[in-house]
Amino acid sequence: MERTFLIFVLTVFCLTPHISCQEAVLRISNGSSYLEYCLLYNGSLTPLPPTVDAAVQILLVNLTSSLLCDPSGVSPELVKGKAVVVMRGVCEFQQKAVVAQSVGAAALLIASNTTLFTPSFNESESEKIQIPVGLIRQRDFLEANQVFGESMEVRLYAPVQPQIDPSIFVMLLIAVLTVALGSYWSGASERDRLNEGPPLGGSGDSKADSRELFVYSPLRVLMMVAAMCGMLLLMYFFYNILVYFFIAIFALASATSLFSCFDAVLDLLHCPRGSFSVRSRSFSVRSLILAAVCVSISVVWVVYRNDDRWVWILHDLLGIAFCLNFIKTISLSNFKVCVVLLSLLLVYDVFFVFITPFFTKDGESIMVQVALGPGASGEKAQGNTVELPAEPPAPLEKLPVVMRVPRFTSWPLRACGMQFSILGYGDIIVPGLLVAYCSRFDVWINSRRKVYFVSCCIAYLLGMIATFAAMLLSGMGQPALLYLVPFTLITSAVVAGCRKEMRHFWSGTTYESDLTDP
Repeated sequence: MERTFLIFVLTVFCLTPHISCQEAVLRISNGSSYLEYCLLYNGSLTPLPPTVDAAVQILLVNLTSSLLCDPSGVSPELVKGKAVVVMRGVCEFQQKAVVAQSVGAAALLIASNTTLFTPSFNESESEKIQIPVGLIRQRDFLEANQVFGESMEVRLYAPVQPQIDPSIFVMLLIAVLTVALGSYWSGASERDRLNEGPPLGGSGDSKADSRELFVYSPLRVLMMVAAMCGMLLLMYFFYNILVYFFIAIFALASATSLFSCFDAVLDLLHCPRGSFSVRSRSFSVRSLILAAVCVSISVVWVVYRNDDRWVWILHDLLGIAFCLNFIKTISLSNFKVCVVLLSLLLVYDVFFVFITPFFTKDGESIMVQVALGPGASGEKAQGNTVELPAEPPAPLEKLPVVMRVPRFTSWPLRACGMQFSILGYGDIIVPGLLVAYCSRFDVWINSRRKVYFVSCCIAYLLGMIATFAAMLLSGMGQPALLYLVPFTLITSAVVAGCRKEMRHFWSGTTYESDLTDP
């Protein structure tokens, strides 16, 4: 069962996919109240102001009974200096824009009941258009018309989205602290195990007795990575079926992990456990209360998992606890296993992110589609355009395998859907297993300065910074292990070589030979 969880967690890795889009906000009001909707516009025509205060408030004229393919039937006195909304269809966008401009309209809004995308124009025709042109959902306009009636005023603005969002630094902090705390916890558990000594009447304690999974064989690592590849492909082809299976696994595993984390914190605070007996069986009061709290948090997440407005907080809390407990529980026996595991997963990550787009019909990597779900972002980038469905999509089930932090600078564009910075659990857990090995090795050699642990944590931090830098420079998502694995492996090897402890660091513990003892 533990190996199933291991393969499940290490299967998917993903970093924030970059989406190039031209999204804006349409604020419709009646003077006392307002509603905001998503607007797709072509910024190469007439740029929109970046804030609502800088936007000019203009009256809106409802011409949805007209397609505006020609000026007949439109009174210039009615639309001059105002924004007009017309239906999409029959003629091209640029023809509608030319007609709207010719009758004196200040802006053109095209209502659509099909998929929305950024309007594009011929270069020669675009020079003639001097008014803002954008697409909106027909259902949004109908809702506003029902609320405000015919006396509607609009403001069009496009909030600036800087390339560097503060959510990146929050994600960096979450990743580094999770790796550091989980690895430190692993080292502390190893110290406690060694200090306890062999149990009375026994031949010695073992990892199996402490409910830890000890990965010691390179062959088993190879088999595990092969199983992960097969599982990823199964999720790609049977996503709609398997997604619920993994949601159930995550809900159970995260509740258990959260219990372990809270229990460890209460032990540090010397909180009494308390106990009571029922039919000669003793129960811990603290454990029962903790179990109830953790299960409740997990159940709330399951029920509200598709509510992007706030449930990401619970999701990240459960994800952090899951990663912490995983790093603490899974033990790599030596540096040789670390090298084999991390190297294979590096190839796995790069292949499924960079190579698989050449084999998929839509040109999207299998990794991203599995991690985010098919069409999970609600928008599909195509060059310098972005598409939005005419109707808000039904909540899409997503695999719980990524940390999610809302992009703070995109908050004004929440009408177009919340945008998140994301980082796969694997980008935390896989390097974290190496950092945890370094932490345990410090315990084995009695290093008071924890030189291996500290140096590997710093290497992980630098690897994450390099990942984000590459993402910002390239403008696209990156397989984080491409940077994290070299940084952490090389740093650990250099430290061991400089301290002349490579032989011991490479061979690690004797647990592998102990398994064969009778």
